[in-house]
Amino acid sequence: MTNKHAINNSKHSTNNSLLTNFAFTLAETLIVMGIIGVVAALTLPNLNSSTGDKEKIAKLKKVYSNLNDAYGRATAVYGPFTEWGLTGEEHEKRCKKVAERLTEFMKISKSCGYQGTNGTCFSSGITKYSDGTNSTWIPDLGYDYILSDGTSISIESDTNFIGVDVDLDGPNKGKHQLGTDHFYFSVDEDKKENGFIPYSQDNVAACIGSKGANCTAWVIEFDNMDYLKADNSGKCNNNTSRVLDGVSNITCK
Repeated sequence: MTNKHAINNSKHSTNNSLLTNFAFTLAETLIVMGIIGVVAALTLPNLNSSTGDKEKIAKLKKVYSNLNDAYGRATAVYGPFTEWGLTGEEHEKRCKKVAERLTEFMKISKSCGYQGTNGTCFSSGITKYSDGTNSTWIPDLGYDYILSDGTSISIESDTNFIGVDVDLDGPNKGKHQLGTDHFYFSVDEDKKENGFIPYSQDNVAACIGSKGANCTAWVIEFDNMDYLKADNSGKCNNNTSRVLDGVSNITCK
């Protein structure tokens, strides 16, 4: 007669043996966890950077669209901006008239007046280049506002020119760096433009080596901020064979 108890013990022993053979030691587990940690450390910063860039690109395009929408509405109501009675007016009055007519068609959460005299809509620090060095760019030379999404804008005007400085992160956040979170748009009647254009649309490749100063058009046209991933010659930091030129090479991917 077969001993059922012996058979059960045999099966139990076999199962234990299989479990032992397939189990990981503590050392093996720690090694695997270490490898996962290294991969995560190398990958996550790039993912975070890519996500941050996409958010800024989307926000900048929204500002661009809103500016042109406001400009189109303002000129439809008041006529061409060169007929807004700007000739002969001092700088502050020109800026005020243009700013009031544009922001009439924009969602504003705060107005700081001329050159920020009624509040701080821009950072009080010096605007920097994308490499962190100080720039000579002064962002709030006109009427300053904070939009409903937290973006800072400063609107200035000449008799045939409108310029708008944009800080996507507002006065209290971000790096306040050209080409990183600080950008520029303009309307120039001498160029017979029908609205705002990003700087510098007439020479998008000028972004390369400018340390962000000429990169607004690059972001709008190419839908990336890969110039931040390249050196001043355009050579991509992660791919030595790729050199950005604004023509055939527009991304480091």
